Amino acid sequence: MDTTTQVSTLNNSYCEQIIDIILPIQQIEFNVPVTLEGQPDLLDIETNYHQTGGNFWGAFHNGELVGTIAIIAIGDNAGALRKMFVRKEYRGRELGVAQLLLDTLIDYCKENQINAIYLGTVDMLKAAHRFYEKNGFTQLLKTDLPKSFPMMGADNIFYELHLGN
Repeated sequence: MDTTTQVSTLNNSYCEQIIDIILPIQQIEFNVPVTLEGQPDLLDIETNYHQTGGNFWGAFHNGELVGTIAIIAIGDNAGALRKMFVRKEYRGRELGVAQLLLDTLIDYCKENQINAIYLGTVDMLKAAHRFYEKNGFTQLLKTDLPKSFPMMGADNIFYELHLGN
């Protein structure tokens, strides 16, 4: 059995699988007060991510979609990291799914002259905070985000990463 994880660009044909990963993690696992209606981007990946100059990726383990990550280009060589979710049973260093997804996104940003990455998350996702900080992200105030940063209602912790490209 092949136990390697592959990362691929996702398009609209994956919307249902993407929603099946993200919503249960948000709503059930972490009780974040969000709905699908509040995230219409998940119903049209191509318009909301690809056409902005960004991208949306999925991590596949043995052919099953187990994680997602996306970037929206927001102008001024900056991007908003979005939709980073990994199914609970695929988290951790052993499989390295989250790291593989983030590395893919950072490589894409470097290749596409996105020099700064911003993200919003919620205070209860402590493991996510540690992960971002381990990868060089620094916390910043909401007021220090670029004006073009697309806010999500539930987000209350913000990070930035400046790439040396």
